[in-house]
Amino acid sequence: MNYQETLDYLFSKLPMYQRQGVAAYKADIGNIVAASKYLRNPHTQFKSIHIAGTNGKGSTAHMLTSVLQEAGYKVGLYTSPHLKDFRERIKINGEKISENSVIKFVDQHKIAFENICISFFEFTVAMAFDYFAKEKVDIAIIETGLGGRLDSTNIIKPELSIITNIGIDHTNLLGNTIEKIAAEKAGIIKENTPIIIGRKQKETNTIFQNIAKEKNAHLIYTNPQQNYVTDLKGEYQKENINTTIAAIEQLLEQGWVINRSNIEQGLLKTITNTQLLGRWQTLSKSPDIICDTGHNEDGIKQISKQLKNTKFEQLHFVFGTVNDKNLDSILSHLPKNACYYFCQADIVRAMNAQELKNKAKAFNLNGDAFTSVKQALDNAKGCANKDDLIFIGGSTFIVAEVL
Repeated sequence: MNYQETLDYLFSKLPMYQRQGVAAYKADIGNIVAASKYLRNPHTQFKSIHIAGTNGKGSTAHMLTSVLQEAGYKVGLYTSPHLKDFRERIKINGEKISENSVIKFVDQHKIAFENICISFFEFTVAMAFDYFAKEKVDIAIIETGLGGRLDSTNIIKPELSIITNIGIDHTNLLGNTIEKIAAEKAGIIKENTPIIIGRKQKETNTIFQNIAKEKNAHLIYTNPQQNYVTDLKGEYQKENINTTIAAIEQLLEQGWVINRSNIEQGLLKTITNTQLLGRWQTLSKSPDIICDTGHNEDGIKQISKQLKNTKFEQLHFVFGTVNDKNLDSILSHLPKNACYYFCQADIVRAMNAQELKNKAKAFNLNGDAFTSVKQALDNAKGCANKDDLIFIGGSTFIVAEVL
């Protein structure tokens, strides 16, 4: 198979939660355990940091990676989902895994993995762990896909674990309360391993404290950092900076060599060093076109807050979502003074644009429905003046199609 044929195999032949939803979700880690055993347990051959949370885990993972790169370490990074290229999921020092490496891994292992009945996500986790082991990374930053306790990444034994924050998302899989979701995310807390909590929340404090005590894991809450800035835009990144600094402080206690300049430069060069996409990313000027992957209640609240602090004449909002979100809670936080261009991404999980438009009317959000993201964006561009703002968001998949 060539690279495109390999991607077609991965996307079309394997169950993929992000596109299909609940039907593709595997609620256990048996498959990844079997796949790792078949690969001779590559996850035991490198050091790691494990990151879970409702929002901010991707940004935190990239900041942490960038700082460690600046300190001279060879750093693996596993994240999901990708926006433009599948290979964004697996990087070493900002360089995506090669197309040939993807082809070779799939060719070598697809029959064995089919016998295990592996999912798309499990396949990519196994690929990442195998790649990091073979490339002998000094450390790998591993982001969970969904939840924590039953996530395929949760076979690693990290140097430290991080939970960025807890919000309402994936309620059909993780539970419909903050407390239930926190308990699932807390599944990444390991025996005798520091656990950093990015946001102190009264609903989750007791849960994290009890599990940390049970596991003899040192529980650390982050402190506000006044002296650090990042090239990632958005006021919400301040919380992620706090979490990153807390992680660095723990690594320093463990003997990792990282100086203040590494921290400052790493944060300032996060995008340059890691090629992160889709976080308050400016796509063009006159009019400004900005996209952001925030896609749940907490993410939309942060985006709406950022929009209030952004200067423009008129807001044009290209908006779409998936059909398994708590839509009312999301719509209630969207800005009322915008022209909306409701659309649907080209995936099975996408909510119908006309249905979305009808539901949005109840929240005084007005606009037109479009059958594709491109059509919605083209119409927004046609209506916007040079001093207006076109914002694209609501779903990772909407942003992915634009990019």
